[in-house]
Formats: sequence, C-alpha cells, structure tokens
Amino acid sequence: MTDKILIIDFGSQVTQLIARRVREAGVYSEIVPFQSAEKAFHEIKPKGVILSGGPASTADIDSPRAPQAIFEAGVPILGICYGQMTLCVQSGGKAEGSDHREFGRAYVEVVGKSPLFQGVWDKIGSRHEVWMSHGDRVVKLPKGFEVIGVSENAPFAAYANEEKRQYGVMFHPEVVHTPDGAKLLSNFVHHICGCANDWTMAHFRADAIKKIRDQVGDKKVICGLSGGVDSSVTAVLIHEAIGEQLTCIYVDSGLMRLNESEQVVSLFREHYNIPLVHVDASEIFITALEGQSDPERKRKIIGGLFIDVFEDEAESIGGADFLAQGTLYPDVIESVSFTGGPSVTIKSHHNVGGLPERMNMELVEPLRELFKDEVRALGRELGLPSDFVGRHPFPGPGLAIRCPGGISREKLDILRQADAIYLDEIRKAGLYDVIWQAFAVLLPVQTVGVMGDGRTYESVCALRAVTSVDGMTADFYHFDMNFLSKAATRIINEVKGINRVVYDVTSKPPGTIEWE
Repeated sequence: MTDKILIIDFGSQVTQLIARRVREAGVYSEIVPFQSAEKAFHEIKPKGVILSGGPASTADIDSPRAPQAIFEAGVPILGICYGQMTLCVQSGGKAEGSDHREFGRAYVEVVGKSPLFQGVWDKIGSRHEVWMSHGDRVVKLPKGFEVIGVSENAPFAAYANEEKRQYGVMFHPEVVHTPDGAKLLSNFVHHICGCANDWTMAHFRADAIKKIRDQVGDKKVICGLSGGVDSSVTAVLIHEAIGEQLTCIYVDSGLMRLNESEQVVSLFREHYNIPLVHVDASEIFITALEGQSDPERKRKIIGGLFIDVFEDEAESIGGADFLAQGTLYPDVIESVSFTGGPSVTIKSHHNVGGLPERMNMELVEPLRELFKDEVRALGRELGLPSDFVGRHPFPGPGLAIRCPGGISREKLDILRQADAIYLDEIRKAGLYDVIWQAFAVLLPVQTVGVMGDGRTYESVCALRAVTSVDGMTADFYHFDMNFLSKAATRIINEVKGINRVVYDVTSKPPGTIEWE
C-alpha cells in the first residue's frame, strides 16, 4: 500500500468518519493527533493531508496548528471546518469568531470551478445540501486562494488554491448529512492527490495478521468471546494469525440475553476448532452489581471483574501474556481520544476505561480503528457465518446498562423475557436486518395499571430501535404503530412485572444508542 492519506486530528468527534470515507474510496488512511503529526508525516509519506474539524477557535491563544512541514512538502491539503480555518490562518488569511453561526443543515452555492467538485458540483450557481457545525468563520483569504462555494452564513464556505492544491470547506463532507460528501472526498484523494483505488478489507486482513504476529510473537493470547460480531471477528482473525497460541474464554456474566450463553458456546464450537473455555461467573458479577445504580460505576465494576476472571483463567491454562478484545473505534472515541488528541469524553466503555492499572496482560485490539460495518465486511472476508456477521450490536456490560437504577436478579430476568419477545416480533416482521440495533430497557419506574379487575403497580419497559451506518449517529426506527401495539401487548401479557410499554424516539445525537 504505497498510496496513503494522513488525517490530522484536531479533536473532532467525527474525525474517524473522514478515515472511513477515504477507505470507502479505496485509499488507505491514518489518523494522528496534531501534536505528533509532523513525525507521522515524515514516517508514512502520504500523497495528501486532510485537516479535521475540532472544538478550538483559531483566535484562541495556543490553539492547535498543522505542522509547517506539510506546507513545505507541497502535498495536496484539504481543511475541514476548523481545519479550513487553520489552513487559512497559517497561509496568511484571517478567521474570527462569528455571531452568524451555522449548526445543522445548510446549502452551499457553487461560485467557482474546481477538481474538488468535478462530476459532483459542476454547475456554477447550483445549490447543494451540506452539514455545518461551526461558530467561527473565515473572513479574509490568503494570497492565491479563491472562493468556490458560499453559504448564507459563511461567505467562504469553500475555497481553493489550485496551484498549491490546497482546499478548505466549512461544512463536514464526512457525515452522511452531506449527501455528496463522500464523492467530494473521493475527488480529493483520487483526482487531486492521485491515489490508486487499491485498499480493501483483504489488505486490512493481511496487514492486521502481520501486526498481530509482530506483537505477539510466540506467546499465548486469551480472547474474551461474547459471541457478538466484534469478538467473533477478533477471535477468528487472531486464530488465523497465531493458531493454537489463542484460547477463547466466554464469561457468562449473568448479564446476557435469553439463552445467549448456550447459543454462543454451541455456535462457536461447531464452526471453529479454537480452544474455548466457558466460565459461569454470573454469581460473582450479579453479587457485585446488586443495588448499583450509577452507570459509570457499573461499567468499572464489570470491566474489573472481566479482567479478574480472564487473569484467573489464564493461570489455569498455563499463563497468557496478551488479552485480545474486540474494541471498536466508536467505543474509544466516546471514552477518550483514540489518538491522544483533545476529543471530549462522552462515556467510558468497559473495554476501554474499565481496565485496572494492575492488569498483568498486554492488550491486542486489531479492530480498534474500525467501525461496525467495516468489522462486518472483515467478517465476511474471513468467512464467518451470517449468524455472527449480522447480529445486532450488544454492549460489553450487557443488560446491566439496559437496566437503569439498581441491579437485581429479578429485574434482569424480567428484562431478558421482554427483550426476547421484542426481538422475536422484529424477526417475524422481517425487520431484523433493516434495523441497526434493537433492545428493551427496564426503567426504574413503576406505574399503576389495571389487569382484569385488579390494580397493578409494576415496571415500565422502554423499547429502542435505531437505524445507523456506523454507530456514531443514529435515528430511531419508524415502526408501524400496529407493530408496536402487538409487541407491547405480548410483553405485558407474557412478562410478569411489566404493565406499561413505551417507545424511545430519541436520535443520536442528542442521545446515545444505549441508555447508559
């Protein structure tokens, strides 16, 4: 892979989406924080550089900047949002805070021809939907730059220096809310940078296997297997790399869905010849979580207990030096900036923020830079059964974070039954593969109800279903009301302890997909 794009991260929550779009265009990309960008630039020798958005203002003292080396090298540069402004300022222009902020949908009018717009926005005067998220704006362009796009509140919504092959856009082409954004990025990496269309999941597979072998050597690895697509792909990929040096451990935390433990163990042992240890640790987990209501505390407890169990099992099989996990990029970006940049923490994940400092194993996380849909593509590349590849995401902390408030065995049992009925109805309706993720939540709320001639005072069950491309943003699924009525009736009739069902119509953002 000789053609590479370097993405310099200034702390945007969606920087990884830029990498995803570039990889979709068949070009390899790497993300580095601005603090170490100059070193990375010299090491990987990219054919082009993309400057991400970020929360800072170029007017702030000590606000981040791109390394001077990228300007001196003469490679093509594309600045996005904050990246556009720092490109402008570092080239001699001016940006400032503005009362005319733009957040959400906007329209860019094309006012100049450019290879960035080739075959997409060719017509002068045409208007195109984009997604804006900025408070500052460019007010004076550097010498040699020209405006090629304007919006209502951004007179320099897109600009270009064709001689230097430097471009800036105020909008975010990486998000799905900019319909032509992926094509614009493809134009940049192919037409402007001249990159070949030669990066695929086959390339990633080969590269990941080499990295695993280089990291592990001849030592042993244990893999925490949940049965979900992330851990399954992780296990098969690592097994392909190091064979019998890998042992998978499935920990039944008592927080799984109905009959899930039996299904996971059965499916994995039938399909793969990989050593698998099944540990029933449900008593340990549920006892430790009993009465815990704080979601961050739940995650820390679960993360710590998982590591305890893994360490004990590693000793029982003769020791292991590495722990493999199916950590994905959305887990990391919501916990702490993956690259050491300034991204804001949203919430910690059990396999990111919950690892005790005294852990005696190194981590192997081959999927750490991938999104869920990319992991599924890798699973297909590895030949995993559709049962594994197509499963809805399931959080590492399991039902503990779908049970807000204090945890108890009784609540978990009620939730398991309601969730199973809900998913059963979704499958019967032929909607399982249409929906990104669906699940039930048992609320810490009781309401009055009437069943027969008697009064009830029982729990409320919330149903959640979302559509998404990558898990970073999501919209609630628009069920037919007859479906919701049928699912709610079954849950109330068949699950003792629930007398009311509600449906969550919150998108991400402002909410997250999971409730905790």
